[in-house]
Formats: sequence, C-alpha cells, structure tokens
Amino acid sequence: MNSQSSLANAKLNPHPDRNSLPSHKYFPGWTMIGIAAMAQFLSAPGQSFSIAVFKDPMRTALGLTETQYSLAYGVATIVSACLLPIVGRMLDRWGARIILPSVAAGLAIACFCMSQIHTLTGLYIGFSLVRSLGQGALTLISVWMVGEWFERKRGRATALAGFGSAFSVMTIPFVNSWLITEYGWKTGWMFHSAAVAVCLILPGIFIVRNRPEDMGLYPDGIDPHLEPEPEVDEEGNVKKTKEPLITSTIESWTVRQVLRDPTFWKLLSVITTHALVGTGLIFHQIALLGSHGVSAKWALGMMSVQAICATILMFPAGWVTDRIPSRYILSFGMICLSLANLIALTMPALWMVVIYALLLGTTGSIFRSTATVVWINYYGRMNQGAVRGVAWSMMILASALGPLPVAMSIDFFGSYNPVLYLFTVMPLIAALAVWSAHPPKLYKDQKEISAGSGV
Repeated sequence: MNSQSSLANAKLNPHPDRNSLPSHKYFPGWTMIGIAAMAQFLSAPGQSFSIAVFKDPMRTALGLTETQYSLAYGVATIVSACLLPIVGRMLDRWGARIILPSVAAGLAIACFCMSQIHTLTGLYIGFSLVRSLGQGALTLISVWMVGEWFERKRGRATALAGFGSAFSVMTIPFVNSWLITEYGWKTGWMFHSAAVAVCLILPGIFIVRNRPEDMGLYPDGIDPHLEPEPEVDEEGNVKKTKEPLITSTIESWTVRQVLRDPTFWKLLSVITTHALVGTGLIFHQIALLGSHGVSAKWALGMMSVQAICATILMFPAGWVTDRIPSRYILSFGMICLSLANLIALTMPALWMVVIYALLLGTTGSIFRSTATVVWINYYGRMNQGAVRGVAWSMMILASALGPLPVAMSIDFFGSYNPVLYLFTVMPLIAALAVWSAHPPKLYKDQKEISAGSGV
C-alpha cells in the first residue's frame, strides 16, 4: 500500500473500530527502533569517522595528493546535501519499507565499488554514492521511522535509536583500522558491503512497517480514545495535565508552507550553526588546542570524552525533550557551544580542556535528540521526510563549510582568535532566535482542536 495513502486514510478515519484492532502485548515500534538503530550504525561507510581511517592507505594506493582526496570528499558531501530533499519526498510517498532496503542495497553496491576504485574519477563517484546513501539517506530513514511510530515518547525513542550512531563512532574506526592493517583497505570496503547487505536489506523487506496505522495501531501503542477526558475549568478552558495527551496528526505542513514560516528559519539557524561551528572545531581540534599547549594525545583523548559524554547524556536529553519545550533545550545547547568556544579562546587553565569537551558532548546529545524530533513535533507527520530533508541538506552544507573559516583565520591572521570570537557570538545569536521559536500556528491549532475533542 502506498505509505502516504495509508496515513491519509488514517486521517480521514482516525477512529478505527476497536474490535478490528489486533491485540499486541508487544508494541512493534520497539522493533522499528532496533532497525533504526542498526541503520544509524551501518551508515558508517558514508560517515567522516569511518572514511578518515581509509584516507592514507587509499590516497597512497591511488597516488593522490591531500588536496585531491579532500576535494573529492567535499564535492561528495555537497552532492549528498543536494539529494536529501529528494530522499525525504520519496520517504513520505513510499515509506521506509520500500526505501530502506533499496538504499541498503545501493550502499552495499557502493561499498563494493569503493573496493575496486583505481582512478580519481572513480573516487569522486564512490564518495558521492557512500556519502549520499550512508551519511544522508540511511540516517534520514532512521529518524523518519522513529517519528512515525512514536509521539509521546518520541524524544526518548529518538535517543535510543541514536545509540546506534554513538556505538558506530566508538567501534567502527577500530574495526576499519584492524581490517586495513591485516587485510588491506579493499577488504575493509568489502566488509562494509557485506554487513550492510546482510543486516539491513532483509529486515527492511520482511520486518519494517511504515506506520502503526498500517497495523491498526497508534503511535506509542496507546489508543488515544482510552486517554482520560481533559479537565475543564469553570470558564470552559482545558486544564493542563502532567502528561501530554496523545494527539492525532490532523494537519501537516507542506514544504512550501514550512519555508514561508519564520519559525523554520529560527530552528534552522540552530542546526546550521551547530554543524558549521562544531565541524570547524573538531576538524582543527588538535592544532587549535595545541596552540594553548595541549598535547596532541590529550586533544585526541578529548574527542573520546566528547563522544562518551554525548552518548551518556543522549537518553536524558531525549527524556527532557518529551517534557520541556524544544526551543528552551536548543537555546541551552547553543549556550553550551558558545561557552566551549570561549574556553578554546581563553583557556585559563589546561584542565579546562575537559570542560570544553564536556560542553561539546552535551551539545551533541541535544542535537541528536531534540534537534532531530523538533521538525516532526512542529510540522507534523505527513511530510516529515521532505521537511527534514530540506533542513538537513542545509545542515550538511554548513558542516562542509565549517573547517574553512578556521583555516582562513590562521592563514590570514596567524591566530585562531578571530574565528573563535566569531564562533562564540554565532551560537548566542542563534540561541536568541530559537528562544522565540514557538510552535507554529497550524500546529497549535491542531493541538487545541485535538485536546478539545478529547483525542
């Protein structure tokens, strides 16, 4: 069944006969989270932390310069960003049940092609494929699935799926290093090809379902009609409850409507600032911290501290996301990013480098949870893939530009201070912007209508 049609039917008939609903003691959404986490884990072939391990052996074997290799990677990143909106629209139309195994098969083929590369042109094509299908499409599919299956627990569910990405960061570089050392870089790419094919194609075909409505269920596995009726005060106003009511998606925004909404651009300012500033800091972290006397070993160790901190705080961040307005959490994340830059700028004591890493890790946990679910929370389910695709394409473009201002600062001014001043101020501006990013009008009307009807 066409995925978009199934959701449209659910909207037209949001109250299916309860007698026709299957009795599920186990909510299948948790299985979907497992597959979503696996998709994030196996997006590694297209992620920077995995490709970085292949850089030196591939560059040497192909006889390429640093500039040639890096330029091919940069172009591939831009291609990935440009294709994401298309992938998002395809997801909304056909759903993950078709798109996930298709993308997985494409990524498996792309990884195998990477093992057969002999020319610079082949590298451009290979990088474009693994970046678009791995880093772009698989990650988008994963969060799309979580957004469809969960509503009340969406923040926590997104955090759980995000553990796949965190575990990938912590393990895949070591796996790649061992494979390359023992068997060569070509075998490393073939290993990724086989892993993606075995772990994602068959589950995508036989297990994945696009939405709970396809199985006669509701998001979170909770029938909203069994929710208690909202209390009404003497003036007829609905009283606030401790837990939010489960609400049906009555109306979703189109991409055209979203692009005309000022709130979208406020939210976008946060994720693009995080992508640009965060990538710039990480890319130059060894040299940047080294300018304050921090050893290369410590600078590399701080990357591990950041990853561990982001992983530990991911679920708490998802839990908070389900209870506190997203705009406040995103503002806090921007303040943490600004403080991290302030420490990198001044470094009053070498031990402060640990605080720097913890602040970046905290910011990372927020952007793997709150910044991931805010799009569907604000703009609805029907077009969530297309909306996220547009937002994430701009985020990826910002991350591609991130290392450039840091390099220009050292080349033109002989110091990192100018760019660190800029990187300190930018998150503060984004924090002020997103603080006023209230849920858009259509969304608020939707919640009021749903609450008023007891849905």
